Order: sequence, then C-alpha cells, then structure tokens
Amino acid sequence: MARAWHLMQRPQGKPTHDDVALKDIDLPALEDGMIHVKNDWISVDPYMRVRMDDQESYFESFQLGKPMDGGAVGTVVASKADGIEEGDKVLHFGGWRDEAVVQAKTAQKLPDLGVDYFHFLSTLGLTGGTAWFGLMDVASAKQGDVVFVSAAAGAVGSMVVQFAKAKGMKVIGSAGGANKCDYVKSIGADACIDYKAGPIIKGLYKALKEIGEKGIDVYFDNVGRDHLDAAIAHANQNARIAMCGFIDGINGEVAYPFKYLALAIGKRIRMEGFIFTDFQSRMPEFYQEVVPMMLSGKVTTRETVHEGVETTFDAFLGLFEGANTGKMLIKI
Repeated sequence: MARAWHLMQRPQGKPTHDDVALKDIDLPALEDGMIHVKNDWISVDPYMRVRMDDQESYFESFQLGKPMDGGAVGTVVASKADGIEEGDKVLHFGGWRDEAVVQAKTAQKLPDLGVDYFHFLSTLGLTGGTAWFGLMDVASAKQGDVVFVSAAAGAVGSMVVQFAKAKGMKVIGSAGGANKCDYVKSIGADACIDYKAGPIIKGLYKALKEIGEKGIDVYFDNVGRDHLDAAIAHANQNARIAMCGFIDGINGEVAYPFKYLALAIGKRIRMEGFIFTDFQSRMPEFYQEVVPMMLSGKVTTRETVHEGVETTFDAFLGLFEGANTGKMLIKI
C-alpha cells in the first residue's frame, strides 16, 4: 500500500482542496525490469498546474480519478532490474505519493557527487538545468551582459541570478517583498525590484539607474505579463528573452494588455520558449560546470521544505502565493 494524491476534478482558476484527494493505493507487483522506491523527497512545480487542465500542452494532462505524478528522489527497497540494487538512490517520476513501483528504465540511478541527494530535484535537476540552459543556451548570455530575472527568489530564478554572476554578468532581480529582495541581493544580484511596491516598469528603470546601465541584454522570464512588458520596454538592441514560465497567469487570469510588445520589432529582440527536456541529454556537462560551484560555495541553495506526503498539496498551492524562497520540496 501507498498514499497518493489524485486529481478529482479540473480546477476552475486557482486549484483548491476540493479538486484533489489523498488516497491509499495498491502498488503493482514487482516484475522484471521494475523497482520499488520509498520516496525521500518529492517536488512540486508550477508546470503541474497546466497538467491539471484538459488541454494540449508539452506534458500529458493528469487523468481524473487517477494518481498524479512528478519528480521524486527515493531509496530503492526492492529491485528486479539489472544495474539497480536495494539501497540505491534514484530520481524518478513517481511523485505525489510516498512509495512507487516504476520501470527502472524511467529512473535515473544517482551518482554520489558529494552533495545531498535532494539537490537532484533542485540545483542539479530540473530547476538548475532549466536555469543554466535557459540562460547560457537559449538567451546566449555572456560576460558583461545585463540580465533581468523575474521570480528571482524562487527555485529557478535564484539559480539564474547565481549562474549569471558566476559568469561575469550584472543582474537585476524581481521578488515580492523586502525580505525576498534582501535574499536576492545576498546571492549576488546587483539590484532587486520589489514588485509589490509599485509598477514593475518603474522599478526596472530605477534599478537600471542604480547599477549605471541604460537597458537589459537578457530577460529570463518566469512570470510573464507586466514583467515581460517592462523587460521589452527597457531592452537594449538585440536583447534576448528566454521564456521559461508564465506563473502570473497560469490559473486562467484575464489576458494582459501588452503595451510595449511592438518595440520588440525595432529592437530586434529575440524571444524563445523552451523546456528542460530540450537539454536533458546534456546534464553530464551541466554537472561538470555546476557541482564545483556548489562545493566551493560560489553557488548556494535554499529550500522551502514541507514534511509529510499529506502536506504536498498545500506546498503546491504555496507556489502561487509566493510562499517559497528557493525550491519547494516535500520531505517524506
């Protein structure tokens, strides 16, 4: 037996507890090529909200009345798969539950890199990989660039700030509230905009003056809407925008009336959307770059941790309320 969160109805706007249920489930019998994993850590991420809707997307929708899934790190308690033994740590997709039986070919046996294994759900996983490849590949960021990062106190945003500084860039972040802005500055940002304190377009103008720059070369977009509009308004010629997420509209809010989008033409701005799986095959080179940064302290991590599988949905809802600083994780 295990406990797993099920989607019971499609949310209308922001999800509520009426949309889900935590239920006991029977685990399938262990067959050849399968592993039984006791989850140690599970992840909740904004993209999971999209999967709650019945619409075409880059990821399969959750099915009504069925267990949901997502990233998890756990300990193998039984194995009928070559190359994976009892006691091994694995990254797999049987999250939103406390135990899972999965095909071994869908799991990754985790290497011992000298860091805690939960980092494979954050800095060394989807979170860090999204930040790194979005910044370095999609946005073609380089030394000397001025980089603007929205949701800079969040999981991906906080990694973008640190990677950009490590590569010799100037960084402006945005975050909600003075405490979060203090955190963003503590991890290296040259300036931080409190988006709760006033219009983001004015805040970005002031931040650019503060660091002695006229515009931005790169915008790493986790938010969309007014942040994206402000980035276009203050972009330099040939600026690049890596479009990672639109959390400020993910729950079906009224469409945002962009005021400055047409400026992208004359400024020759390149905007490109991407997802982590575009670069997943390149994670070994990512480890080579980032693990030394972690071990040396050049890149630090911060997590917001809930305990127990029963807290998973509350942790998920917290993503849309700014309740996390750094990566949101559930410790089982």
